[in-house]
Amino acid sequence: MSDDRLRRWRLILGGGDADGTGEELSDADRKRDGTLEALYGGEKRGGGLGGSSPRVARWLGDIRGYFPASVVRVMQRDAMDRLGLRQLLLEPELLESAQPDVHLVGTLLSLNQAIPERSRQTARAVVRQVVDELERKLTQPTRQAVTGALHRAGRTSRPRAGDIDWNRTILANLRHYQPAHRTVVPERLVGYGRRLPQVSREVVLCLDQSGSMAASVVYAGVFGAVLASIRSLRTQVIAFDTEIADLTDALSDPVELLFGVQLGGGTDINAALAYCQSRITNPRDTIFVLISDLYEGGDNDEMLRRVQAMVAAEMQVVCLLALSDDGAPAYDHDNAAALATLGVPTFACTPDRFPDLLAAAIQRDDLAGWAGAHDIPLAAPADET
Repeated sequence: MSDDRLRRWRLILGGGDADGTGEELSDADRKRDGTLEALYGGEKRGGGLGGSSPRVARWLGDIRGYFPASVVRVMQRDAMDRLGLRQLLLEPELLESAQPDVHLVGTLLSLNQAIPERSRQTARAVVRQVVDELERKLTQPTRQAVTGALHRAGRTSRPRAGDIDWNRTILANLRHYQPAHRTVVPERLVGYGRRLPQVSREVVLCLDQSGSMAASVVYAGVFGAVLASIRSLRTQVIAFDTEIADLTDALSDPVELLFGVQLGGGTDINAALAYCQSRITNPRDTIFVLISDLYEGGDNDEMLRRVQAMVAAEMQVVCLLALSDDGAPAYDHDNAAALATLGVPTFACTPDRFPDLLAAAIQRDDLAGWAGAHDIPLAAPADET
């Protein structure tokens, strides 16, 4: 076995008498081993990081120096659960030492009400950093996919003279080229309807605020802000637990929107659907996205009846079990199957797929077919489970 493989096994096994490798660690590897021992050493680590803020701050700084960012994020999440860092991260100096990511933002949002005043400014700065990064990553593909879909949905074969798209009209009629006249005689005109500059679609993002949905809420908040900047859309963001928070007025500032979320409460999907129904003015032109693990604490039968009414009103309804890179969380399989039976595509969606999903919905494509084409597992209808 090579020296490097022995070294790696020594780090994996933790060193000491139990490692069986006989491999001595370098000074740098001993420090790496120390950071891993503090987090994953089990009973051997004794007090671990304890309750000392300086030790935690040092540890957060160490892991950023010894491991790549992707590993740092995993270790931070593990530390939240194994070492009780949720309370310790409320200290400003600890927040400044942390690697900002979606999961850290979710943790801060879940602790929102408990964050002391001395840490609020630092917490907002961390959230702002992550939100700005997500906006840079997501804005262009979202605007491109959505505006392209709106234009395609708005095309008409009987445009007014000022609405003719001559480039597409010529391409569509090249077979009718007349060599004698050196021109194309169009049999079909392609253009854009006049309603495009106005609101042509409504998008409602209905967000479950339960603790397991934290990453999904962060992504949905950023997507909501991006969609709100597209003038042909009317975008609403509604968050819910057992209470309902209409965050639509905060869409101009996604950080403010996210701090309006109260992560970790109960769940009343039925009440949230009732509120959203009262806010929708044109069901047929509405795309309704329910982002929830579907563990209903309210009236389950009434919730399903409301969804059935939405579908009957020709609303585009889709349920995302997650909007994150983490895959589908634990979710209520019975409700997922019931929604699928009602014709509601129900699946987990990654953020990079979400713009294309919206584009498909705007064009009134078959969303179940869209998911299947992208190898996204769908919840099966009740009679198929």
